[in-house]
Amino acid sequence: MTTDKNGSQPKTKARAKKEEKELKAAPRKRSGASGTPKKSKTSSSITSAGEAARSTALEIAEAALDKKALKVEIIDVRGKVDYCDFVVVMSGRSERQVNAIAQGIEGKLREGGTRCIALEGLPGGIWVLMDFGDVVVHIFHEETRGYYDLESLWLDAARVNIEPSVAMGGSR
Repeated sequence: MTTDKNGSQPKTKARAKKEEKELKAAPRKRSGASGTPKKSKTSSSITSAGEAARSTALEIAEAALDKKALKVEIIDVRGKVDYCDFVVVMSGRSERQVNAIAQGIEGKLREGGTRCIALEGLPGGIWVLMDFGDVVVHIFHEETRGYYDLESLWLDAARVNIEPSVAMGGSR
C-alpha cells in the first residue's frame, strides 16, 4: 500500500495508478520553449498581433483577387475559435484556377517574408487549405464551396471589408 499526496491515508496501488492517470490526462497550461509558463499577453500585444493577422488576411485577399478569385470573404473569428484570428474563404472556377490562386497567395506572401505553415489540397484543386498561423485560407472549387458552406459556421462573426483598391486589383 502507498499513501496519498499528504502522506496520511493508506491507499491501494490500483487507486494510486488511477490518480496518476487522472493527473496525466488533466489539461496542462501552455508553456514556452523553456518549459516555463507563458506570460499572459497584454492587451497591446494582443491588439498588435490581431492587426498583423488582419493585415496578412488583407494581403491574402489581394493576392487572390490578382488571380481572379471569386467571392473572397475575410471572416474575423477572434474569440470564436482558438486556432486562428481570421479565416479567408474564396472560390475558383476550375481546378487549375484554384491551384493558381493558392500558388499566387503563397508566392506573394513569401516575398513579404510570411511563410505558409501548412498547405493541403494541391494539386487536386477541389479544396485547398493554407495555414499562415493566425490566418487560415480555404480556396474552393465553385461547386465544392456551396456544398460545404463553411461561411455558415461563423454567421455571427464580423466580416472584414476588402478595400476597393484591393478588390479592383490594387494600384498598377
